[in-house]
Amino acid sequence: MHFTRRHLVATMAASLLPTLPAMADATILRGTVNYVERMALPANAVVVVQLADVSLADAPAKIIAEDRITGAKGSPIPYRLSFDHAGINLRHRYALQARILDGDRLLFVTTRHHAVFAGGRNNTRLLVQRVAEHAPVGTSPAGKWLAEDILGGGVIDRLQTTLEITPDGIVSGHGGCNRYSGRVSITGQTISFSPLASTKMACAPAAMAQEQKFHQALEQARGFRINVRERKLILRDGTGATVARLAAM
Repeated sequence: MHFTRRHLVATMAASLLPTLPAMADATILRGTVNYVERMALPANAVVVVQLADVSLADAPAKIIAEDRITGAKGSPIPYRLSFDHAGINLRHRYALQARILDGDRLLFVTTRHHAVFAGGRNNTRLLVQRVAEHAPVGTSPAGKWLAEDILGGGVIDRLQTTLEITPDGIVSGHGGCNRYSGRVSITGQTISFSPLASTKMACAPAAMAQEQKFHQALEQARGFRINVRERKLILRDGTGATVARLAAM
């Protein structure tokens, strides 16, 4: 059989085709970032939305996909995350997280767990909370605090456990999965939290474990100390041992 140059090139190209890797089909996850304040964002604001593998409680979350949005004027802010679904292990735990920055200054951040791929409806509407400007820290624990350490075990990276105390003794916050509320009694340097009421959402085991530990720490708290210079609230049990360390928000 006589082969022309055109036949030879076509034959060689066909022999190479099976060795080319198949292009992975991208999966798109869409949603919005929302805040309740009636305000416009600064001109240079950047909205960062991430899909993260949060399976390991003692390790930083693995970022699967990220969208960085510039030019957003205000809420709601649409985002689009593109990733290879073949890389998703349904035995792992995944969550969405968002923050809004003005340069190095954090303006808004998610404070609750937004689970995805967990068998139910994916929660892709992300509510972010405004980060308050630094206010002077006094000798009272009244204010809003972010947990940095709970019962000596640290906290999960990017999972926020918060405590807010009003001057009249009302307590509220986010344990890491559920909202909670209650009351606190403060006399001098002593402190005592009443039993807390909490919502009943189910989240990743690591988030639930941190929330449970935080409630245990509040139950054990009998005293406190304010580090004004470092803007920290230290909660102590009846023996004087630290049960939680929190930073002013």
